[in-house]
Amino acid sequence: MSDPSPASDSQTKAPNGVDLRSSRLVIRLWREHVLKYWPALTFALILMSLEGAALGAFAWMVRPLFDELFAAQSLDGLWKVVTVIWFLFLFRAVAGFVQRVIMSALGLKVTTALQTRLVEHLLTLDGAVFTRHPPGELIERVRGDSQTLQSAATSVLLSFGRDLVSLVALSFVMFSNDWQWSLVALVGLPLMIVPMTLLLKQIRRTAFAAREAAATLTTRLDEMFHGIQSIKVNRLEAHERGRFERSVKQYLKQQIRSSAGQSANPSLIDLMSGIGFVSVTLFGATAIVTGDKSVGDFMSFITALSLMFDPLKRLSNIAGSLQAAAASLERIYSMLDLRPTVLSPAHPAPLSSGDICFENVEFSYGDMPVLHDLTFTAKEGQTTAIVGPSGAGKTTLFALLTRLIDPVAGKVRIGSVATTEADLAALRDMIAVVGQDTALFDESIEDNIRMGRLNADSADVAKAAENAAVMEFAKSLPAGLETAVGPRGSSLSGGQRQRVAIARAMLKDAPILLLDEPTSALDTQSEKLVQTALSRLSQGRTTLVIAHRLSTIRDADKIVVMDKGHVVEEGTHDSLMQRGGIYARLVELQSAGMSADL
Repeated sequence: MSDPSPASDSQTKAPNGVDLRSSRLVIRLWREHVLKYWPALTFALILMSLEGAALGAFAWMVRPLFDELFAAQSLDGLWKVVTVIWFLFLFRAVAGFVQRVIMSALGLKVTTALQTRLVEHLLTLDGAVFTRHPPGELIERVRGDSQTLQSAATSVLLSFGRDLVSLVALSFVMFSNDWQWSLVALVGLPLMIVPMTLLLKQIRRTAFAAREAAATLTTRLDEMFHGIQSIKVNRLEAHERGRFERSVKQYLKQQIRSSAGQSANPSLIDLMSGIGFVSVTLFGATAIVTGDKSVGDFMSFITALSLMFDPLKRLSNIAGSLQAAAASLERIYSMLDLRPTVLSPAHPAPLSSGDICFENVEFSYGDMPVLHDLTFTAKEGQTTAIVGPSGAGKTTLFALLTRLIDPVAGKVRIGSVATTEADLAALRDMIAVVGQDTALFDESIEDNIRMGRLNADSADVAKAAENAAVMEFAKSLPAGLETAVGPRGSSLSGGQRQRVAIARAMLKDAPILLLDEPTSALDTQSEKLVQTALSRLSQGRTTLVIAHRLSTIRDADKIVVMDKGHVVEEGTHDSLMQRGGIYARLVELQSAGMSADL
């Protein structure tokens, strides 16, 4: 099977050569998610510009405050100057509030739209993608990386326009007062260029590593809580605590490195500012003493220079935030750039019922072969059991039949049509699956059953629940079928979850049933109830059963025995027992009470 995106996967490993790629990704993000909000964005940018300009206007008003009022020792015009300054601050406060509300809302809209798009895209990808990327990593891509991007985008959008205009306005005030002083004040700027450039590259690398460490940490938590029963039963608490602590330490190490890099930016600005401030003070004091400049000129210049430090620091922080956001943006788009390989053909062949045939099927996960020259037929309307030792490739058959994956070679046919030639939706509509790991969602029992057929009415759901022995326990619950099952069905027992899944398959009423050890989690009484229901359900349907219990498959019309990825025996239970091969040995071991997969 071909890799859906070898190039994209490689991009998640290291941010090499990311500057050009990140620029392209920012342009994509702008074009795909930001540009449509241009009216609100334009209005907010205008307010930012006015807010920044007001800061420059305040620095300009300091000159008449000193030269015309304080130096002249006259209060004439005091209220005029004070009123102008007051309205400057009032206007700045109102403009700042409005633009912050607008930009925060835009940042949230963009990132939530990106999250939604990412989830929608992930749902279209092949099963192989979810094998390579564990749930914790994908959760971190959707949630963690999006939140990092949101935080950076909001801070950038909130301050970039305002602080940039503030710098322009304050620079205008400084150069208007004295261009020589201005050049002296900026003498430290060239000295900062090289270390700032190196620092930003370091921030990018550490931010990428921090996001990867966060993904690993989320994966650890997902594994831990999903397997909490096994952890407790096997007394693995200390072991899991150790694994988690190692992941936390790695995460902490990378986060501290990333934070240290971002914290260094303001310090560089402080150094540059200190050099400029001291230099201007020396030159300014000399100019005032010689009478070349007034106190108002100097105070207006110093005010503008002092007010410039904070915007510079915020812009330097934005540069660091942009590096962190670029790392998250790369991780998000590396997923969005994946393309499914399991697709419906341009001109699908119509499906109809018929035998299920595996013809010389080959499949491997990477370099690990799973199926080799696999050939057998499951007759229409009959029950075919698939048995064999663990690792024989039994579950892979179901993944191939439902086209979660495609064979490397060979064909899987339903009737005369290969699964790769059929419409993907039509193929999956023909198949109902009950697996070992029952997938229940945090909804009611009724809603979980209805997922077999979303347009089913309550009467059909209740009938399926009755036939699958769900009502045996649901009727004792206060809310009956309306009872919420909890995340992953956590409020139900293993057997109860399995019965809900069987009811879902019954409701789907598909012509093909795939049962992967459907009674594995049931007690003896429940197993009898479900076996009776499954026998009724299987009548007239093509059923494939993977089972480890002899009682589940003894009466199958045909038993296919697999070993090391290919078929070694076929026949009924009696004929295979008479042959004395692998199947007979497995049955004898199980009958003797020894662990043996059928």
